[in-house]
Amino acid sequence: MAGMEHYRMAMDPAILKLGNMTTNRHKFFRWTPRTARITFMYAVFVPVIFGIVAYKTDGKYNFRAKRKGDVIVEY
Repeated sequence: MAGMEHYRMAMDPAILKLGNMTTNRHKFFRWTPRTARITFMYAVFVPVIFGIVAYKTDGKYNFRAKRKGDVIVEY
């Protein structure tokens, strides 16, 4: 950014350590029961819940050409 030369700050060692840890996370990753459970929840369980909700409400609501006071529920 232009004009930021006057506001130089010393780099915080904790921020540098966090950056290095984030960059090298793939080198130190291990599958444990906890990481497997979290991965299952985000990769399978959450999309299934969203899919069920989307399937149950498909075509139920119509937001097109509605005016104030009109109901959005089709059935």
